[in-house]
This record gives sequence, structure tokens and C-alpha cells, in this order.
Amino acid sequence: MTDTIRVDIWSDIACPWCYIGKRRFDAGTALFAQQHPDVTLEVESHSYELSPDTPEDFAGDEIDFLVKHKGMPRADVESMLGQMTELAASEGLEYHFDRLQHVNTRRAHRLLHLAKDRGLQPEMSERLFAAYFTEGANLADADVLAALAADAGLDADDARAALTDEEYGDAVDRDITRARMLGVTGVPFFLFDQQYSIPGAQTAEIFADALGRVLQLREQATREEATAE
Repeated sequence: MTDTIRVDIWSDIACPWCYIGKRRFDAGTALFAQQHPDVTLEVESHSYELSPDTPEDFAGDEIDFLVKHKGMPRADVESMLGQMTELAASEGLEYHFDRLQHVNTRRAHRLLHLAKDRGLQPEMSERLFAAYFTEGANLADADVLAALAADAGLDADDARAALTDEEYGDAVDRDITRARMLGVTGVPFFLFDQQYSIPGAQTAEIFADALGRVLQLREQATREEATAE
């Protein structure tokens, strides 16, 4: 049995459940580490676009987007976002939908792939989520994205170049294609050891249990191989 578990996570920066799921997953991995300090986790984030049809030049907040582009009544949208804000607060997150700028997230996803190449993907992911949901930053603006990349430890000029680099655009497409092949229809989506998946922003305990289940499956496979010999 190896001492490394791979976890692949599909998410979108514009997904409120994904930020909550990230917090819960981090708490779950911390719990798992207490139980299994000898096991290392190899975590990689992957791109997924919930609203790829969002115009690059969309001007408005989350309420405007859901009302105009999703056909939801404003009162229902405000109630739903109020509940989401309270839920986020219970996880230590501040959501400000009144200042949030709903944008197409493809550029932000390119930055995440640059960050992966530089070994800074977790830092970049956290910075983008906070900028989007808490600070109301415009994640379609090249200057804003370059500054956020610098905050995460990346070179700002490299970040600007990545926004139009087709290699990173292709990487985003490959992530989305793989998600489609896996049958992913919503995010966050967690895949453990290429074989055991969990959809949604589950609790920390469920994530810790899932990691423990991976170890159990490995041990079971090892016993079966030994018996077969």
C-alpha cells in the first residue's frame, strides 16, 4: 500500500458551493491527517465552467445575472443568496453578493493552470475565491487578475501572458472534457484515487471518511492479491 492518495477536484471560481466545499474539504483533510499522519495527499484542482455563456462584458451583480439570464424572480434570488451568505458565514467565509461582479471565469481558470505549473495552485485558488465572493473584484479584468496572481506568489507578467496563452486555454478545455466523461454535471466534484467520487460540498467528516475508505479499499485489494497468490 502506498502512502499517497490522489484527489482531483473540479470547481468553478464563480460557484458559491465550491468555496464552501473547499473549506470543508480542507477541514476534512486536517481531520484525516490527525488519524493518518503517515499518509500524504496529492491534490489537484480542475476547471469547470458553470456558466460558459456568460458574456465577457456582462455588467452587473449576481442578482442581475440570475434574474435576467436565468429567469428567476428577484425576490427568490435575494432569499436564496441570503441563505447562502448565512451558510458561508458558518464556514468562516464572507459572501457579499451585493458587490459581486458576475463574469465569465475562463480567464481565471487559465490562471489556475499557470499556478499549477508553478506549484501555487492552492494559493491562487484561495485568492480568486476571496476576491470574487468577498471583495467583489472583477475577475474578467486583466489588471485585476495580474494583481491577484502576484498576491498568490506568481509573476504578474507571466499571469498576463497566461490569459491569452492557448496552451492554458486547451488545458481548461481538457479539464471540462474529462469532467464530462466522468459524468460530472455540477461542482464541486471530488475524485479520490481515480475510483471513488463524492459530489457536492459535503461535511468535513464525510471527506475524512472518504479518504479512510480509500485506504480500506487498498488494504482489501492487497489482501485479495495475497490470497490469489
